[in-house]
Amino acid sequence: MENNEKNYEDFISTVSHELRTPLTSIRGFSQTMLSSWDKLDDESKKKFIKIIEEQSNRLIHLTENMLSVTKLQGSKNSVIYSQTDVKSSLEQVISIVKSQYPNQKFELSYNPATPEIFVDKEKLQQILTNLIENSAKYSVNTNITKIKTKISENKVVIEISNEGIPIDSQDYEKIFTKFARIDNPLTRKVQGSGLGLYITKNLVEKMQGQISVKSEQIEDSQYNNIVFTLEFPILNIEQQARLKCSQ
Repeated sequence: MENNEKNYEDFISTVSHELRTPLTSIRGFSQTMLSSWDKLDDESKKKFIKIIEEQSNRLIHLTENMLSVTKLQGSKNSVIYSQTDVKSSLEQVISIVKSQYPNQKFELSYNPATPEIFVDKEKLQQILTNLIENSAKYSVNTNITKIKTKISENKVVIEISNEGIPIDSQDYEKIFTKFARIDNPLTRKVQGSGLGLYITKNLVEKMQGQISVKSEQIEDSQYNNIVFTLEFPILNIEQQARLKCSQ
């Protein structure tokens, strides 16, 4: 009971802290514009409105992540399985993320032999969005996110990679825990709640999949190749029926 109360208090404390920053920015710039509208030039007005928009989007993203965490901990997060085309899901997510990160390049290497997978399409897109956004957000040097599909041991494998600051192998599991953020110069600059990868791992495992990360050294570079790997089993009709029945 004491542990549950402590976890709940920690959650509320972290949520309050994460929400306070964008709310303070929105209120501050809104008040400045209302009180000094006639004194501000058009460039300043555009700049302030842009900041308000960015912080509003951050607030929406935080709220969505927190709602997702609540669903994961409750009984309302049901999985609706269906045959899902991996390529169309990837292309749709890439298109959305590209509009948010116009300076980021996205390279999709799709194996045409990749079969459909038996997952919840909406949750798969949430998983892909979290990982591809994460890659774009933490890319350095080349600003390229590479997405590759392949088939291995009766599984569909999706790899999402970018050049980034090295991750110590002892932190591989840590980054998938709630509110976890690796402390390095880049993460200190980039805003984040530490919930995205926690949600992603839970959704992947809920659909019988696996997720892992690896930080691979790049020759003659201070950066590493950061690779997130998703694996989903290729199920026959009988296995799909058994999975549905087990829900």
